[in-house]
Amino acid sequence: MSEYNCTDWLRLRPVLHALKSRRYRLMDEHALSVPSINADLIDKVAGSLNDQQALVTIAFNDSESIALQIRLLRQFVPHAIHIVVDNSSNASLASSIEKVTNNSDSHYVRIHHNPWTGRNPSRSHGFAMNWAYRNVLRSGRPRHFGFLDHDLYPTENSDPFDILETTICGGDIRRANTRWFLWAGYCMFDQSRLGDHHLNFGLDWFAGLDTGGANWEILYRNIDVATLYQRPITAEQVWPDVPLQKAYFERRGTWLHEVGLDGDPDLQKKKQRVLRDRLTKSQRIAA
Repeated sequence: MSEYNCTDWLRLRPVLHALKSRRYRLMDEHALSVPSINADLIDKVAGSLNDQQALVTIAFNDSESIALQIRLLRQFVPHAIHIVVDNSSNASLASSIEKVTNNSDSHYVRIHHNPWTGRNPSRSHGFAMNWAYRNVLRSGRPRHFGFLDHDLYPTENSDPFDILETTICGGDIRRANTRWFLWAGYCMFDQSRLGDHHLNFGLDWFAGLDTGGANWEILYRNIDVATLYQRPITAEQVWPDVPLQKAYFERRGTWLHEVGLDGDPDLQKKKQRVLRDRLTKSQRIAA
């Protein structure tokens, strides 16, 4: 409350923000309380996680990205159990994702109701993460778990959980004024140290915190961000004659991020094909 100025108070912004935030949280809680129609499958996946290391990809309407990521994870992060949590809005595309996942060693579960899909992409993604956390991870009790964007790919042998040797969480750090949070596309957690913390991967939008930022109040505020490892993140140009802001990839340590929502929309499909061809040829992915 102390961060609001006099003008904010005169316009009742603190009250309005608090009411809206409460409404958003209630919508999430109601939707999360609805029983899943594939409960038996979810229980089976959760039952395989005890004391293991699990990576969860939030999928959305793109089976090609999932197929490529699964193959690269199998090649470069073979020790982790991989779960695809499908947040797709298109039933046909969800069916394609299910097919490519079931033809691999990864697990597939689908969210059949997300109140934010088609309304707010960030809230939809945060809800999907919370759904996965509550329905699969918290009950499955893996030793370590993490979340991945569906267009983020390892390019070398990698253990994303190494960063948890000295801390309860880690990943790619994002900042919002005096606060910070872990990017929803790459964040790792030590379940054995979380104790009674019940995480919330939603937004705290009025505090400037995007997807995953609601964990600030629950967990991050009690951690000295200077003690966390931050891997280098650099932008890579796709074509030499196209400006970086129109088309770029992100090199995140030894991982490559397609960056699907930034840049010129007309170049997205072409850029996507360049990345997939590059990864397929350079990494000699096992069939």
